[in-house]
Amino acid sequence: MEENKDNTPAGGEGESKTKLVCSVTSDEGPAVQEESNNDTKCDPVNDPHDAQHSEKSERSTEGETETKTASEASHDKVMPKLKLVLIGDTNSIEIGSKNILIDHDKQTNMEQFSSKLYDLCGQHICVINMLGLPNADEIPSIQAVHAFILLLPNGLHSSQYRSGIQWLEKVFGKGNLSYVMIVVTHKSDESCESALADLKADSSFSEKRYHTCTRSMMDENQIIALLEKIHVMVSENNPQCYNGQIFENVEEQKEHLDPKKHKEERVTTAEEMKTGPEIKLKEHDGAERSEKSDDNTPGQSEVKSVPHETKEKEEEMKTGPEIKLKEHDGAERSEKSDDNTPGQSEVKSVPHETKEKGTFNMDISGEEIKQTWDISEENRKKRQKETEMLLGRLHLQHKYLHKMSPADFLKIGPPVTQSNDTLEKDLAHTFLQRLMTLDHRARYIPVLQDGSEVSYSESFPTSDTVDTDDGNFDGLYSTSVDIDQSKQAHVHPMDVQMAVFHCSNSFLQQNMITKVSQCQYALPLLVPDPITMDIECPLWTFRQITKTWKIVSNQSKEDSKPIMKSMPICKAETPMVSFFRLGSLSQSKSQLMNTLINNRHSAFFHRNCPGSTKSRHLMAGVAEVAWYCPAGKPNESFNDCIAFCNLHGDSLSIEKQREILTEKSSVVVVLVPTLEKSHGSSAVIQTLYMSPKPLIILIADSDCGASQMKAHKYKLGLKDRSQSDVSEELKGIIRKLLSAPHKSFRLESMAEVSGIRVDEDGTVCQKGKSAAMKVVKLIQGMDVSKIKDTFLPCQGQLWHEWCRINKELYHLKGHIEKEKGQKEQQLKHIRQKQCAASNSELMKSFTESLVGLPPKAKEYFLKWTQILIDGLSTDDLSSILQNYDETWSEVLTLKKKHDKSALLKNKQTELEQLSKKLQSATFGLEHIFREMGQIYEAHKSQKEQTHRKPDDWVKYPELAADLMISGHPMELMDGDAGQVPLIWISSLLQEVIKKLGDKRVFVLSVLGVQSSGKSTMLNAMFGLQFAVSAGRCTKGAYMQLVKLSEELKEDFKFDYFLVVDTEGLRALELAGNATLHHDNELATFVVGLGNMTLINIFGENPADMQDVLQIVVQAFMRMKKVELSPSCVFVHQNVTDIAAAEKNMDGKRRLQEKLDKMAQLAAKEEACDVECFSDVIAFDVQKDVKYFAQLWEGSPPMAPPNPDYSESVQELKKTILSKASKSAGTTLSHLNSKIQDLWNALMNEHFVFSFKNTQEIAVYRKLEVEYGNWTWALRSEMLTLENELYPRIEKGQLDKVDLSYLSKEMSKTYEEIQKNMTAYFEDHSDKEILVQWRGRFDNKIKEFHEDHIRGVKRKLDEVIQQKNARKKMDSKKVEFETNLLQKSKELAHMLKDVVQNEEELKAQFDSVWSHWVTELTSDTKPIEDINMEEDQSAVLQDLGTEWSLINESKRNGRYKNLSEAGNYWGYITQKKYQKLYSESQQYQESKRETKDTTRQGKGYMTSALGYFQQMLGLASPAQQNEGQNESRNPFPHEEQKLIKSLINDVERQSLEAIKNKPVATRGYRSTYLQEVAKHVQKKVTEFESGKKFTFKKEFTVDLSLYVFDRTASWLLQSHNTYKRNNDALTYLDSKKKEYYNIFRSYCKGNSSAVVFGEMICEKLKVSAHEAVCNKTAVDLAGEMRCNYPAFSGNRLNLEKHVLTSLAEKAEFSRFITYIQNPRRQVEAFIKEEVKKYMFTNHKDKGLKILKKNADDISKHASQALFEATEKVKKMSGDVDMWMKEFSASLNKLAFDTICCKNFRDINNFDFLREEIEKGLKSIVEGMSRLSLEMVQECRQKPDQILIEQLCNCCWERCPFCAAVCINTLKDHSPEKHSVPFHRPSGVEGWHTRGTVDLVIDFCTTLVGSDRYFRPNHDSEERIAYKQYPTAGERYASWRITADASMLAYWKWFVCHFQKELEDHYDLKFQGRGEIPSEWRNYTKKEAIESLDEMCRL
Repeated sequence: MEENKDNTPAGGEGESKTKLVCSVTSDEGPAVQEESNNDTKCDPVNDPHDAQHSEKSERSTEGETETKTASEASHDKVMPKLKLVLIGDTNSIEIGSKNILIDHDKQTNMEQFSSKLYDLCGQHICVINMLGLPNADEIPSIQAVHAFILLLPNGLHSSQYRSGIQWLEKVFGKGNLSYVMIVVTHKSDESCESALADLKADSSFSEKRYHTCTRSMMDENQIIALLEKIHVMVSENNPQCYNGQIFENVEEQKEHLDPKKHKEERVTTAEEMKTGPEIKLKEHDGAERSEKSDDNTPGQSEVKSVPHETKEKEEEMKTGPEIKLKEHDGAERSEKSDDNTPGQSEVKSVPHETKEKGTFNMDISGEEIKQTWDISEENRKKRQKETEMLLGRLHLQHKYLHKMSPADFLKIGPPVTQSNDTLEKDLAHTFLQRLMTLDHRARYIPVLQDGSEVSYSESFPTSDTVDTDDGNFDGLYSTSVDIDQSKQAHVHPMDVQMAVFHCSNSFLQQNMITKVSQCQYALPLLVPDPITMDIECPLWTFRQITKTWKIVSNQSKEDSKPIMKSMPICKAETPMVSFFRLGSLSQSKSQLMNTLINNRHSAFFHRNCPGSTKSRHLMAGVAEVAWYCPAGKPNESFNDCIAFCNLHGDSLSIEKQREILTEKSSVVVVLVPTLEKSHGSSAVIQTLYMSPKPLIILIADSDCGASQMKAHKYKLGLKDRSQSDVSEELKGIIRKLLSAPHKSFRLESMAEVSGIRVDEDGTVCQKGKSAAMKVVKLIQGMDVSKIKDTFLPCQGQLWHEWCRINKELYHLKGHIEKEKGQKEQQLKHIRQKQCAASNSELMKSFTESLVGLPPKAKEYFLKWTQILIDGLSTDDLSSILQNYDETWSEVLTLKKKHDKSALLKNKQTELEQLSKKLQSATFGLEHIFREMGQIYEAHKSQKEQTHRKPDDWVKYPELAADLMISGHPMELMDGDAGQVPLIWISSLLQEVIKKLGDKRVFVLSVLGVQSSGKSTMLNAMFGLQFAVSAGRCTKGAYMQLVKLSEELKEDFKFDYFLVVDTEGLRALELAGNATLHHDNELATFVVGLGNMTLINIFGENPADMQDVLQIVVQAFMRMKKVELSPSCVFVHQNVTDIAAAEKNMDGKRRLQEKLDKMAQLAAKEEACDVECFSDVIAFDVQKDVKYFAQLWEGSPPMAPPNPDYSESVQELKKTILSKASKSAGTTLSHLNSKIQDLWNALMNEHFVFSFKNTQEIAVYRKLEVEYGNWTWALRSEMLTLENELYPRIEKGQLDKVDLSYLSKEMSKTYEEIQKNMTAYFEDHSDKEILVQWRGRFDNKIKEFHEDHIRGVKRKLDEVIQQKNARKKMDSKKVEFETNLLQKSKELAHMLKDVVQNEEELKAQFDSVWSHWVTELTSDTKPIEDINMEEDQSAVLQDLGTEWSLINESKRNGRYKNLSEAGNYWGYITQKKYQKLYSESQQYQESKRETKDTTRQGKGYMTSALGYFQQMLGLASPAQQNEGQNESRNPFPHEEQKLIKSLINDVERQSLEAIKNKPVATRGYRSTYLQEVAKHVQKKVTEFESGKKFTFKKEFTVDLSLYVFDRTASWLLQSHNTYKRNNDALTYLDSKKKEYYNIFRSYCKGNSSAVVFGEMICEKLKVSAHEAVCNKTAVDLAGEMRCNYPAFSGNRLNLEKHVLTSLAEKAEFSRFITYIQNPRRQVEAFIKEEVKKYMFTNHKDKGLKILKKNADDISKHASQALFEATEKVKKMSGDVDMWMKEFSASLNKLAFDTICCKNFRDINNFDFLREEIEKGLKSIVEGMSRLSLEMVQECRQKPDQILIEQLCNCCWERCPFCAAVCINTLKDHSPEKHSVPFHRPSGVEGWHTRGTVDLVIDFCTTLVGSDRYFRPNHDSEERIAYKQYPTAGERYASWRITADASMLAYWKWFVCHFQKELEDHYDLKFQGRGEIPSEWRNYTKKEAIESLDEMCRL
């Protein structure tokens, strides 16, 4: 469609020739056909085949016969928006019930409306099935085809394309190609990519009219895409539909369209050319109609009505033509504006004479010329032309077909400015934008046209009279002015409104009209179609409008209280006063009506409104309605709600609307120019006068006062009277008439009126309504307060009880775990009840409709459901609110009187009951969604399968997600229960993520007192739909997703705003019910959730402001402490004078002072160092405080919104967008976890200590995994480098390793790691979170790199030291080898022919070997083995320890598990501890926590004393027996822990000291053990000095032996290394086999080259095996590190697998090792898993790696052999040179060279190479048979490599339960220690003070309880567990969040190993440590599964 760029007036000659030619309709209504100027017509509405469309005649006059057209006879027939013809092969489509395009194969060639297409896109589309290419004679006459869809099966597309096109041309004629859409169909598993290329070869093919689709045509997206392409094709075609006849009838068509048969003649006289003709176009009913606009500006001539027979006077001929258009109904209609001013041309309406239908009359000077001409088509074309022009100017031409929807405007765009630079093309969009922001000036938008502003007052035409000085006054009296005729008048404001209305779908129309109502403007009640003039009542658009008013029941009594009424306006029964204009008159009817409703606001647009023009195209025949709503005050115009209806245009010619409104009205007010029988209005007046309907006649040319003609009939003159006087008199008459019995008007009754279309009658709307009715019928007639209890049981008492118990879980006392277990059972029981009650009929019906309805019908369904529900509860709510208001007033009065009587208490109780009743009676769609959430949560929380089908409730989050994405607000926090349904919200957001992706959102939340206009502000700012109606204040919090507009997306880093609206702080309903706590909770949650929070302050009451500020500042303080940094803007609403800058500055200063003061107060409460509010949050009082005027411009309910309010909203929006543009927002997944974190923390009283940022933790854990990958890359590269350097050192090629060299070798890998780190931190989706750790991890990687380089250098330096230390031995080795070789050679020559068999040869060699060894080592002292046990005993004896103690300790072996012992009481000197106990007895009893504890303490005393008496032999037998039954462990657990810590410290220090000794290079010395023993004694003595007890000697002995045992393995291993490298005998023994082989070879007569080759191969074999094993060890470690689940993650992952392994093995000893020494158990686990991996689970993979490395080494050796041989041959070198070159080439092997002294005779190096190659084959075969056991024996072991990689982490332990920190970094400060696997403290031996009762409580439960603890065993101060970080650094360094001890793992462990634990610690699980019975239900499987659950948290 081409845009109209012509600037001439609508209907003028300069009009663009390109016209709209498309079939148009509203969503459900009849189509309208628009037409072009060319001869080809396309009009399904007026086409002969469909019957002419005409006005229905309600009455017959003067013998006329009533006519009824075909279209009227079948009024319900809906014209298609598109007509599509399917042609092609029948095999190209699978026709079936699920086929969207065509679901039937019957009635071929007949037009069939497609219901499925309508459900899909909301358009009426006619589909004609012509598949199979039928003959032309089989095809009926078809008109107005928009598209031929040629279906081609894939594979046959080329041939069938040509045949299809030929068929089209044959049957429909040529010229139809532009109307053809090619669709290639294919099977679902087929690809048809080649089809497009094939079809392109045909010149007639157009790619843009090509589509592909599956043959089943069930895919909605494919069909929508096809329809979009068709719409584009239709818009591009001119005409837009093909109207050719079937080929056989082409000639007939040509004849029918012969222009000669429609020739039009015009008769024009010379006089007529001057003044213009009078044209009367008679309509079908014979009445003449003068068409003109309703309201015109001054300057137009007066319009009078005269009899038709009267001859026209000459004066009338001069003033201009009289145009009378005779319409089909026979009535002449004078088209003119509603209200005209003097000076207009005289256009006369006269009674008709009965004439023939379609007569064209032209009366000139009494002469009448007749010509037959049917003009209805011409009128329609004219209207179409005007509409087309208007829509083109507003750039809405495409929107008339493709309606605008709310989604087009539910986007956040730039702020709407009030500037005067709006272009005409943007007018419609700007109008809607401003309207959505409640700016009632949206009707008065100045427009720029042709680059300059069209002003209402600044453009003045200039007279063409020449200005002279001779006093010529011609210019003064001249009527001739220079007017630019080409200049187009601006669009009338009401045309803009109606154009937008016509171009909107029903939902946008509803939103638009709701906003128009809020702006207190009149609403369209009857709307003619702009082209067909069919009348529609847009009843649907009124459905969301609720009117509130107050009436005084008895106005005679002064103290009568007004009664408030609030109801949907559709259901309100009110009087209606209708105003008609009959003829033209100078007074403005609309303006007069405004004075009746609101004198200061124009509800009805009138001629004097800004922007009014004389041209108005879309308002003629429109009836608008506005309601007067009284406020219950005295002296109001009317004391009840009244509807005022205004019919625009001349009502003489708008008969249908006039009669409808007359019938519906209570009072009819008629404005007439004159009250004369001869006037054209007399017939109508007479009819009205004779009817019983009350009538008021306002006469323009009469100055008479009000007079009653007869009962209920009044007349009133307007001439020379002020409007206010007329208005007052009119009010009085109306009041009088309405005081009598009268007819009431109800909007819903319009649906019963015949002859008009109601928008709600559309198929889809009715479908949605019927579904909603099905739901609402279930609750009709019920007490509203009982509906929720009956049909929504899950959210009522059950849910509230669940919330109460859940909150109690965070305030446990006494036996915590037992109490907690009971409450968890209660919660589970409630959930089971919810599941059982979840299948109510209402929910079943509701969810079935949600699932089953198509998208549009679903939207209608939801709207209807809300509308119908609101209708049920309106009356009840109004009554309750009225009672609440009265009771609240009474309470306040009594409080002011300081009345503390029973009356006040009774009233307060009554108020509380009313509050509960109000809560129960408030029932809306949100409660149904809340029920869905509770049903989902209940089923989701039940692990076992419930009776309900899973696919019912499982779909709920998806359904809610669809609604949320489409713009529906969803409940985030249940305001009734004060709870966030975390499971539901999490699943909902996950579904949103599935549908949209993990989009980034900017969370904007709002806080403020109740009824302060928060929701209204958000709605006005973003065009949202948060509930704001009276009695429906927001409860809890709601969230709405709003998309950013495309124009804003480029400047922002996120895609959506998530707007969170909240209930008011200090809500009246919560008065007296922990209001402050609730408010703090809500504020903290909302502030924490938002990227920005709007703080809404209402009014200027300092007390109110202070309360809100205190709450808000404390919330921000908490955010600071948990490192969240939202921003805020303060919005000060309802300020009296926002323009006073000085006052605002003073207000800002006072606000700043208050904020600073509140910040200081909050700082004390939150223990934070803060001086002012800006220390808490970035805040600029100049920029971040906004002042708002009051919302209403006057007093509600009739006050319109204040324009200043709208401007303030836009200014605030500008600020928000400016701040938001600097933010990256947050991802939906982050938001999901943030909601969980905030709410879980809020459940605890101490938010700061309880807050756990799950998202940050998750991101950090992923970062830990990456850190592990980076460090492994560095480690593996360093290991490879170490393996390369080691052989060079062994061969003597390298005697020094510098750090700079290692750094250089590692630089490439290190740089690559740095690049990877940079990419990770800068490109990761969570980079905003990661940035806080970047510097720290950069440093950590740098430290790791440098430390590792130093570590490798240290290892290589040790190798070099060992090499240097054995130089003497190495020199001897050469001597030994030379001598042995010579001796072997000589012996072989001696025995060559003597000894024949192998055994004798071996015996001979053995006999001489020992002699040779003795001879060679005669001067060498052998290195002896060490006897560790003898040395240990000797060292301890030397230090004064008795032999018996040493022997006893070794015999019982108790020292071996010293660090894991559960009780060290036996090592304590009892006498001294008895004294300690006696001294502390008084202290112990004075500090008991409970009576239980006191009793248990006494039991402890008895037990301990009895024990001492027993030991001393003083106890009686009874006492002894009693002592035997009691546990004998009074030793405090804190002391036990300190002893354990001493043992571990001494072990670690001793091991470090031993490892620093040069054992491997200089050998073992017993003095090393002596140093260790002295160190042990020293540490024990130091420990005792700070204690009031001493250790027995046994402790020192056991500790020394324990340390000796821990160091022994390392000493033995190092000494063996020393011996292997330096002992000659050991060396020679290792060479025996090698020299036997040499000897044997010589015996066989082999040459020197053969023997030399064998020696080379023997040495190659050893070094090759070592190299292969070392490389395999590194590769295996790398393989497991990357791919083995236990080793491939972070430290948490490793810990989980360790615990899983412990549970699977279920060995108590392993558990105790883990509990007491977790690192030792983790290392043992790694060794076990490596062994399992290598030898069991992945043995094949290990062997594959080993074989690969063997092949690599083999190739390396072969290459070295080749290179050495070739070089020696080239250089003519000798065997020494060959040896040197060969050794140098073997850079990967630690190859020992051979002394070549005995092989000088070798000169054939090719032969030597051949011999060595033979040996290499044997070596390769040997290496292929290598076992993985050898890898475990090599220098580098896989398990040790992994231990170094995985155990270099944090090993700090929880101060409560001793669980180990799971941070991957060793030093991770300032990150706090944390672990998800906390456990009962009793697992580590904790017991209740003064008792033997093991502690059963989890520390994660304790920190959420109301219990206390002492930081140290001797502390007097008690600290609340909830404030554990205040107990000192040991506690503050840990993050322990309350998780209600969800981990089943340790519960299972305690139950499974109860007896073993009690025996180990000599304590009992009893008393307060009794194991809860629920724990015994856990299985091992559940225990292991719980580990996974905790890792996911």
